[in-house]
Amino acid sequence: MSATRRLLTLCVTVPLAALFLLVLAAPAWAADAGKDEPQIVLTGQVVVPAGQTVGDVVIFNGPATIDGTVRGSVTSFNGDVSISGTVTGDVTSFNGDVTVASGARVGGDLVTQSAPNVASGATVEGDRRRVNRDVIFGRFTWISRFAVWVAVSVSILVLGLLLLLFAPRAAESVALAARERIGPSIGWGVGLFFGLPIVSVIALVTIVGIPFGVGMLLGLALIYSLGYTASCFALGRALIKPPTSRYLAFLAGWAIVRVASLVPFVSGLVWFVAVVYGLGTLAVAARRRETMVGVTAPATMPPPPPPVPA
Repeated sequence: MSATRRLLTLCVTVPLAALFLLVLAAPAWAADAGKDEPQIVLTGQVVVPAGQTVGDVVIFNGPATIDGTVRGSVTSFNGDVSISGTVTGDVTSFNGDVTVASGARVGGDLVTQSAPNVASGATVEGDRRRVNRDVIFGRFTWISRFAVWVAVSVSILVLGLLLLLFAPRAAESVALAARERIGPSIGWGVGLFFGLPIVSVIALVTIVGIPFGVGMLLGLALIYSLGYTASCFALGRALIKPPTSRYLAFLAGWAIVRVASLVPFVSGLVWFVAVVYGLGTLAVAARRRETMVGVTAPATMPPPPPPVPA
């Protein structure tokens, strides 16, 4: 094994081993922690023995048993929670059964996903309420959508800048086709948008065409991204005409399209129109370039021979 390969192996195995040891050691830390130290466990269990005092308790996966005192709150994302001691703050359980034994005390609110089992001798000083999962997952959905929007925006920006850097004339040809060949661009775009997946699926039926079909299906994301990027530049070039920098034109079109994609009911339509028209302009520009290359200059007549001397 070469030295480079050994180094790469160490770079991969050492962090994984450290993470594995961290996960295994998490329950032990929860059991052996000192006074008022917060307990954070990824997976395993949290046990606070009677007579022991700890800080806030957070466990992502596994049961939590509180026989001692928690100076703070207890938060469990997935697992049962059993309390026979004292929790000075809130107790929140997103998924799992919660049991509050007789003699136990909860100084804050008791927030659970299902109905808790609270003994008659237990004390809950705060409110008892259910977890509002709709609000939580609604916020998570919005955050995840925004993260996807940011990732797509950055990808299109990088792809467009690379295309302008390595193929500036091709980009200008695309913008010209978008302005002068609207009908053919729409026709070619619709045909490519629906035709490429259909051809790929048909190719998968035949044994010989399976590699082509698989490769085409895997490449559709890049092909559609190229069309989307082409539409951004075409829109920007329609607003910011030469001799202004083509980079500034692309940034303007990219910003308009990506901001429009933030509108919930319009984002899908914006993506479809941008991809279809971009694919069409790419096809029209490529065909025009082939036509121009194929046309050769007409042959000129050879000059007449010099006159014969007398």
